[in-house]
Amino acid sequence: MEKLLCPSMMCAQFGNLEKEVKDLEEAGIDIFHLDVMDGNFVPNFGMGLQDIEFIVKQATVPCDVHLMVNKASDYISKFAEMGVQIIYVHSENDCHITRTLQMIKDTGICSGLAINPGTSFESIKEVLTLVDYVLVMSVNPGFSGQKYLSFVDEKLKQLCEKKKQYGYKVMLDGACSPERIETLSKIGVDGFILGTSALFGKEKNYQEIIPELRQL
Repeated sequence: MEKLLCPSMMCAQFGNLEKEVKDLEEAGIDIFHLDVMDGNFVPNFGMGLQDIEFIVKQATVPCDVHLMVNKASDYISKFAEMGVQIIYVHSENDCHITRTLQMIKDTGICSGLAINPGTSFESIKEVLTLVDYVLVMSVNPGFSGQKYLSFVDEKLKQLCEKKKQYGYKVMLDGACSPERIETLSKIGVDGFILGTSALFGKEKNYQEIIPELRQL
């Protein structure tokens, strides 16, 4: 199965962001993953708006935005106008998540539902008809370099079993090591957000790493 490889740009080298974007694209990545955090929904602050705007303008492949913020619906139109192709929102802090997902779809871009490790498949299945992508967090959102929470594997299996019925793709975010990419690709996970476990801060360059991950 062809997998989507999506670098988490909060892990990139911001001293030369233009080169990072170019090198990652030349290596063959599929989607740039851009994290937005407000310090409230998660205990950290994510990428700056100017950095996101720069990456979206430079990129020739799709960009997604993962909104780890309160009142995500307030920011849908801004990021849609910026040119991102996928917007992920969380259900855990949105009592009107169906309305927010429909807002995303109404802009003409893809809707994504991001779910924390403790969020069950049963609690989201009613909204899956509105979702193009499901982003499963295998770590508590907010920080890179965390340990993989293996209990999410059962939820991943449930989502993979139902993806053809509902028409979404299953994505994994958090501690995506090469070994885990190989294992979870086999159960039907469609894409992986790549951070320090597989891509950034390695001795090999991106042009070496991405083809290796592609072959797993």
